[in-house]
Amino acid sequence: MITVGPLTPGDRPAWESLFRGYNAFYGRVLEQADATRAWQEIQKDIVLHGLAATSDGRVVGIAHYLTHASTTSADVCYLQDLYTDPVARGQGVARVLIKAIEEWATARGCARLYWHTQHDNHVARNLYDKVAENRGFIQYVIPLTN
Repeated sequence: MITVGPLTPGDRPAWESLFRGYNAFYGRVLEQADATRAWQEIQKDIVLHGLAATSDGRVVGIAHYLTHASTTSADVCYLQDLYTDPVARGQGVARVLIKAIEEWATARGCARLYWHTQHDNHVARNLYDKVAENRGFIQYVIPLTN
């Protein structure tokens, strides 16, 4: 059975391992300073929120999400990061995390929940096509340096 709840201080080692795996999946290296900053923001639970999916007492999935204003509707909820431990894939972890965020956003009056994925992430898209609508948008990014 999979349970979902907020990321707690005791989840930090498992969260960091999964978050590093998520970043590696997308070809990025997670710098320790970025991991620390993200963890601190998730623990504040004001702007950035985090969930853990647990099975048999072990964190097997994580999700990070936030809300932002919209010019054409009530606030919207953005699912920024979603990752399932490879050994737990195919067991419904991502589905329950998405559902929990959908319920959270609905309770707060958000107009919609949305996220991005790469076009060739076929395993994830197989699920996403079942639980959400692909509106066909293409994302453009200008990397900014500090």
